[in-house]
Amino acid sequence: MESFLSRYRNLIVLLVLLLLQVIGLAVQVRKPVVVAGGTPSPGRDKEDGKGVRLIRLWAADLVTPFERAVHGSSQGVSGFWGNYLDLRHTKEENKNLQQTIDRLRLEQASLLEDARQGHRLQEMLKFQQNYIYKTAAAQVIGTSGSSQSHVLYLDKGAEDGLERDMAVITGDGIVGKVRAVFPHAAQVLMINDQTSGAGVVLETTRTRGILRGDEAGRPQVINILADQRIQQGEHVLTAGGDQVFPRGLPVGVVESVVRDPERSGFIDIRVKPAADLQRLDEVLVILSMQPHLSSQQQADLATSEEVMGAEAAADAERKKAAAEMEERLPGLKDPNAPDAPKKPAPGAVNADGTPVVVPTPKPLPAKHLDRFSPGVRSEDLPQPSDGGGTNAPAKPDAPKTPKPKPQNPGTGAQ
Repeated sequence: MESFLSRYRNLIVLLVLLLLQVIGLAVQVRKPVVVAGGTPSPGRDKEDGKGVRLIRLWAADLVTPFERAVHGSSQGVSGFWGNYLDLRHTKEENKNLQQTIDRLRLEQASLLEDARQGHRLQEMLKFQQNYIYKTAAAQVIGTSGSSQSHVLYLDKGAEDGLERDMAVITGDGIVGKVRAVFPHAAQVLMINDQTSGAGVVLETTRTRGILRGDEAGRPQVINILADQRIQQGEHVLTAGGDQVFPRGLPVGVVESVVRDPERSGFIDIRVKPAADLQRLDEVLVILSMQPHLSSQQQADLATSEEVMGAEAAADAERKKAAAEMEERLPGLKDPNAPDAPKKPAPGAVNADGTPVVVPTPKPLPAKHLDRFSPGVRSEDLPQPSDGGGTNAPAKPDAPKTPKPKPQNPGTGAQ
């Protein structure tokens, strides 16, 4: 190092002096400002002292490439970090987000099902409160799972008051009857089963029949004589004669009328059930056939009884006023006429304990007998007289006396 400085000392000193001189010139010299049009204005720079020193310009030109390189490299590194290295947890985040979406979908479906169930329970509660018979709500917990047997299983049993042959209904129509009862469950035979049976009546034609299911599980009314009045769409109601279903409950509507293949002159009526037998979730079991009135129904009944009592009182007042008016008006009743005999009440007895015999009124005799009067013989009818009269009574014939023979005038008696 010392040999190099000693050998090139003069050259180094010269370069240093030149460098200092150039730096001094750069500090003093300003680059003219370029105005609009691309022409420099040195006079203007001297007046306002504006312009860029060469030293600063050279320094900027010297540092700018390095700054550009550093800036470009920093952008590249940041882009690489943002596009690659920072996305190393994206797959895991996507998996978590997908799980969250699935969970939210399940919650939404659960809330929707709860809302539907709440709506169904609200409608059933409203029907139960307004229904005249005492019922118990039950949840459907299972089905038979066979196309040949149509039964349901409920979550209520003998401890809840259920018994065999109780009717099972919904707010739309009948479902079936209880076939078997367990302590905490019950089995229901639906109306579309082949072994079921319910007495029904058609609303318009009043035709009665038995409702049961066919081989395909469709309810139908059998043992019906062919009747042209039965049309599609007629409503079918319970008849109440089977001692299971109350009278007047909706069963369904007539879907079609087909001929009975086994018996001529008979038809089978296929019924579209009013209750959706394939989508049953909650049902009502009729516990008692005795009327059970709610507070509102009792109030309505009391109001109707008050109205009927008021009408009866008004009717009595009208009858009383009519009787008083009849007594005041003359000539309406003969005071000398004998009182009409009172008719004895049914089952009345005399003082000695014998039953009162009501005499049977006899018919008055006919004034003019004819051949059509009962008990009249033809010989009893009046015979026509010589004078042509037909209504004169017949007189008995007088005994005939022989007339004397006339004698000749010229002869005497011998």
